[in-house]
Amino acid sequence: MERQRSFSLKSTRFVVFSFTITSSIIFLTFFSFRVIKFTPFINQETHFQLSKPAVNVSLKPLTVQTLTGSRRNFTAPNAKNLILIDTPVNKLDKTSGFSNLSVSGDIQKEKNDTQAPKDEASKGDGLNVTSLSRGEESVPAPSLIEVQSNERLQEKKIGAASVEKIELPSDQQIKKENVRAASVQKVERASNKRIEEKKTRDCDITNGRWAYDESYPLYTNTTCPFIDEGFNCMSNGRLDKHYIKWKWQPHDCDIPRFNATKMLELIRGKRLVFVGDSINRNQWESMLCMLFGAVRDPRKVYETHGRRITKEKGNYCFKFVDYKCTVEYYVSHFLVHEGKARVGQKRVQTLRIDSIDHGSSRWRGADILIFNTAHWWSHYKTKAGINYYQEGDQVLPRLDVFTAFKRALMTWASWVDKRINPRKTQIFFRNSAPSHFRGGQWNAGGHCAEATQPLNEISGFSYPEKNVIIEDVIKQMRTPVTLLNITSLSEYRIDGHPSTYGRNKRYSSNIQDCSHWCLPGVPDTWNELLYFQLQSKKE
Repeated sequence: MERQRSFSLKSTRFVVFSFTITSSIIFLTFFSFRVIKFTPFINQETHFQLSKPAVNVSLKPLTVQTLTGSRRNFTAPNAKNLILIDTPVNKLDKTSGFSNLSVSGDIQKEKNDTQAPKDEASKGDGLNVTSLSRGEESVPAPSLIEVQSNERLQEKKIGAASVEKIELPSDQQIKKENVRAASVQKVERASNKRIEEKKTRDCDITNGRWAYDESYPLYTNTTCPFIDEGFNCMSNGRLDKHYIKWKWQPHDCDIPRFNATKMLELIRGKRLVFVGDSINRNQWESMLCMLFGAVRDPRKVYETHGRRITKEKGNYCFKFVDYKCTVEYYVSHFLVHEGKARVGQKRVQTLRIDSIDHGSSRWRGADILIFNTAHWWSHYKTKAGINYYQEGDQVLPRLDVFTAFKRALMTWASWVDKRINPRKTQIFFRNSAPSHFRGGQWNAGGHCAEATQPLNEISGFSYPEKNVIIEDVIKQMRTPVTLLNITSLSEYRIDGHPSTYGRNKRYSSNIQDCSHWCLPGVPDTWNELLYFQLQSKKE
């Protein structure tokens, strides 16, 4: 009875054990089936990429056969989603520098282990790739092997192509870049222009040399009808032409060539007025001729009172109709009033050095005024200063010429400060032009006819005292006045005077003119300096 009960218990345990084993097998089989079923079957190729760029291993893609017999490709970007399969791999040729190659362990490790398992046993149908070793040399193992699937490679290629597409500049971007580059170039050009302009403004234009230039003169006696007889050397028989071919070249900068059209635009609707002695008339005639070359219809330039230019008449006003401007000249030898006063029983000529010239009302309202005085201060009466200079009702018995010159200039400066509006009128003062008499003064056999070339040097030249006085007076004025310093550059040009060609040969005399200047000639350069100053002030 007890045996039957024991046997019954054993049978029951066996049944329970068998049931448990059977259930476990069924569960494992079902679980394996589910895992295999939901795993995607994709052809995969294995690519090996070593983190050591110096080591080049040429491997053919490995095709890995799965347990189900389907072919799969797999990738391991960033060491994720790896399927670890162990299988033997043939030895590589020793020329590759390695004897064995293995893929092993968990490539997913973040620390890039440099030591791989050496003697891993092959298990099942898996793949085991052992670490790399050289025949007799020790080579550091690669730190990371990446296995990339075709799918991931394709994704990377598409991503790279997208980046390249994004990085390609559009037409709008190219235009913006071109505009930006053009702006930079414009700024650079403007900066260079400002530097060049500053360099020119700071340049001493009086320090230079005369350069021979075949492109000069700017006009001739045949193209300009305004040259009066005393300055028209060509018409009076002067044959040599070298004296009209020289231009002034400063050492440290360039001055612009006179542009008649631009000059006429500068004075459009304005009054350009020259006031002074016959040397200023010399410069005024030069300006008329230089401007006349840009006029299309000569009939639209005329003297408003119908006067013909001669040295006997003192006041002229030429109108340029197309530009609604006038170019005027008013004679004033001293800028102060020439009068008469009684000395003893006689009435004598005097110079009122405390009273402005009575013609000054004509100067007012001008837009550009060019003054000068110097030439007549070298005449006998002004140099002697005996019973000649007058202040108020008193005629001074004797006065030094330089003192009288300064007082006269102070009178002129006071008139300018009181009567001229500097917001409307630009004022220039041209200093003295040199004479080149040799062997005596103008009335004592002085001559210069033999000179046909400029002087090579002016080593004996001393700056005139009258110029120093002019500069001192200008500095004391409230109204801005620009000095046209033409003395030293003109000192070289002994060849530029009319000499014996100041009148027609039929009326020749022994007196030579070595004070005034032939036209075309040196006064053209004075006007180029004036043009340069006007342009600089406008800019």
